[in-house]
Amino acid sequence: MTADIWFFLAIGFSFAGYATYLIGLRRELVEPNRASWLIWSAATTLEALTYAAVNPGAPQGWVFALSSIACIMVTIGIWRRSSWAPPSPTETFCIAASLSALLLWLVFREAFWAHMLVVLAVPVSFWPTWASVWTDRNRERSPAWGLWTFGDLATLLIAVRGAEPGVAELAYVIVEFLCHASVWFLIGLATINPLRSFGTRRGGLRWLDRYRPSSNLFKVGDNHLGKAVYAASGFAEGDVLIEFTGRRFRADQIPSLMRGSNDRFVQVTPDHYMGPSGRIDDLVNHSCDPNAGLRFTDRGVFLVAVRAIQPGEEIAWDYSTTLRESNWHMICQCRSEQCRRVIGNFDSLDPDRQEWFRARNLVAPYLRRKDEVAGSHRAAGQR
Repeated sequence: MTADIWFFLAIGFSFAGYATYLIGLRRELVEPNRASWLIWSAATTLEALTYAAVNPGAPQGWVFALSSIACIMVTIGIWRRSSWAPPSPTETFCIAASLSALLLWLVFREAFWAHMLVVLAVPVSFWPTWASVWTDRNRERSPAWGLWTFGDLATLLIAVRGAEPGVAELAYVIVEFLCHASVWFLIGLATINPLRSFGTRRGGLRWLDRYRPSSNLFKVGDNHLGKAVYAASGFAEGDVLIEFTGRRFRADQIPSLMRGSNDRFVQVTPDHYMGPSGRIDDLVNHSCDPNAGLRFTDRGVFLVAVRAIQPGEEIAWDYSTTLRESNWHMICQCRSEQCRRVIGNFDSLDPDRQEWFRARNLVAPYLRRKDEVAGSHRAAGQR
C-alpha cells in the first residue's frame, strides 16, 4: 500500500511539472533550451525501453514511459513556437554524446549498457540548460523544476523500497534527481529564497503570470513595417502597459550592424544595453508622436501610457528617449505628422520635447538633469 502511495505521488508530481511547464511555455514565461529538450525526448524514450527490458514489471517503468510521452509533447510545443537556428558547438556535442546510447541500443540490442549510457548522457544533456540558466535564471523560472525534483524523489523511494534494487535500477533515478534538483537550486536558491522558484516574489504568489495576462490586453499584428503591438482594451494616461526585460550587455558586446529582428537593444546606461527578451516587449515599435514611454524604476523598466489609448490603437514609444552618444540611427517611417525622418540620440530632439519627456520621467536615468538625479538620490536616502 505504501509503495502505491509513492507511485501515485511520483506520477502526480511528474505530470504536474509537465503541465505547469507547458502553461508557462504557452504564456512565454520560460525560454527553454531546444537542444536539451530534443535530447531529453530521445533519452526518456530510450530509458523507458531499456528500463523495461532490464527491470520487467517494475512500477518505475510506467513513470518513465508516461514521462517520455509528456517530454515529447513539450519538445513539440517548443519547436513549433521557435524558428530554426543551428545548434552551438556545445549543443552539438551534447546531442552527439546522448544519441550514441540510442545507436548502441538499436544496433547491438545491449539493453544494460544502453541503459547505462543513457545514465551518463543525462548530465551531458542538461549542460545546455545549465548554461542558459547561468546566463539568465529567469529563462527557466518555473515551479516545474521543483515538482520534477519531488517526483524523482518519490521514484527513488519506490526503487529503494524494492527487493534488492540493482545499479541499473538506481543509477538513472539518482542522476535524474540530482540534475532536476540542480536547476531548481539555480533558479531558486540563487535568489536567496528557494520558494521564489515556485513563483513567490515580494510576498505575492506568481505561479503562472508575471503581471496582468497580456492575452486580454494586447494583440500582435502587422503594420506597414512588420510586426506591431496593438491595444486590445482601452488604457488611461499613466497606466502601466508592459514590463521590459532582457539580459544586460556591455556596449562593446552589441553588434555594430543590427537590422530587423536583431535590432532589439535598449540603451539603459552610457555603457550598457538591455537585450531582447523574446516576449511582446520586443515588438513595440517607435513613433515620433508616441502614446507610451519607458519609465525606469527600482522595480524594473515599464512601458507607461502617456495619454489615453483606444482599443485597436498601436502601442509605440520614442526610441530616442534612451539614446546618447550612440552611433545608431534609423530612417523613420512612423507616418505621424511629427515624424523626424531620422531617429538618433536624445540630443537630436527639440529642447522643449526633451523637457516634455524629462518632466514625465520617461527617459533613461542617465539622461535626466543633474539636479533631478541628485534629488532622487536624496529622496532615496530619506526613505
